[in-house]
Amino acid sequence: MNAPTPVTHTAELVARRSVGQSLEAPFYVSDEFFDLDIEAVFARSWLFVATEAELPEPGDYVTVTVGPYSVILVRDDDEEVRAFHNVCRHRGARILNEERGSVGNIVCGYHHWTYGVDGRLRYAESQAPDFDRSCFGLRSVHARTVTGLVFICLAERPPADFDEVARRVEPYIAPHNLPHAKVAKQIDLVERGNWKLTMENNRECYHCAGHPELQRCYFPLYNFTAANVPPALLPTYERFLKADADARASYEALGLPYAPIEELDDRPTGFRIQREPLDLAGESFTEDGTAAVKPLLADFPTARLGHLGLHLQPNAWFHFAADHAVTFSVIPLASDRTLVRTTWLVHADAEEGVDYDLDALTRVWAVTNEQDATFVARAHQGISSPAYVPGPYSPSESQVEDFVNWYITRLRAHLERRGRQRRGRQR
Repeated sequence: MNAPTPVTHTAELVARRSVGQSLEAPFYVSDEFFDLDIEAVFARSWLFVATEAELPEPGDYVTVTVGPYSVILVRDDDEEVRAFHNVCRHRGARILNEERGSVGNIVCGYHHWTYGVDGRLRYAESQAPDFDRSCFGLRSVHARTVTGLVFICLAERPPADFDEVARRVEPYIAPHNLPHAKVAKQIDLVERGNWKLTMENNRECYHCAGHPELQRCYFPLYNFTAANVPPALLPTYERFLKADADARASYEALGLPYAPIEELDDRPTGFRIQREPLDLAGESFTEDGTAAVKPLLADFPTARLGHLGLHLQPNAWFHFAADHAVTFSVIPLASDRTLVRTTWLVHADAEEGVDYDLDALTRVWAVTNEQDATFVARAHQGISSPAYVPGPYSPSESQVEDFVNWYITRLRAHLERRGRQRRGRQR
């Protein structure tokens, strides 16, 4: 396995990154880069961490772990989703130790300091007469909901462009009625590879021949054009062009925005969104392309609306069909382990076994995730070999380059800030 790269070499590796090529091995395998990724990327970016459907009632909570941070997401008594550091203000004990649950108050199990779901300290036994409870509420974490999707940012000053991104994607997502959906299933999969390999794998379809179930309903043409589509995919491409023309006519008749917006590389909150057709019946991510759920998520007059795809840097992607939505959240666990959390959302009134079959609903993406986990593990194993050298991205992998360049830009900015702070302390 590659020897860990000393911290003193980190900035040099970042500075010499070659455009259009995969990263050098230490970026993926060294603990130093894992720590830097948490500090420079995950502690400074807006992260997708949950759906509102996971917090249906006041007091419902979910805990999220990002590197050394543990965060509580909780719905307060005013129905708002709030986020707090999972650290007691007494002596720092971890407060909530379960992944999810429901509380009346948030109570530390060590000395029983008690907080409301608004984060305010309500009870602390045996304190001095001048003790001011108002000074010891839970420390807040920035939290935002965007049409049913919950985001947090651990930085003191979050990226300022998130409001603009939310404003631009909301008209695309809003028709899918996510704030009134429910969770049909959630699967946590730990991939045996670096988080960047997980994201790179998602950002291209060069490998999609390895997803036979997905290819039945999903046009495997991601980032291919008429100029570079492989000969074996030409019949699929011709079928796509016809389906795309039909889909655009439907979108325009229904007033659904569909045009791609792609700003993955040149802003702190990189994103891409587009509505496009699905293959076969064109309705959903199922083996025959037919809708898996009745009723539909929203008041659509037809299920044949393809899907809305959204990518967000650094840790999420989404697929919204007429009948259900699927969200994917990526959280680094270690330099060689990554959590991929997949959540299927359906109409709040849909009843399992009556309105949908859970296996039919989840099978395509569950199988695809397992296949991707194998690809990511193989990539990490290969990169861990001393024989590994960076290789070139193909034209169809341009969004991999966008992701990697976005990532390198974040690291450079962080290292520059750290250098300025160090120089300031030395004066």
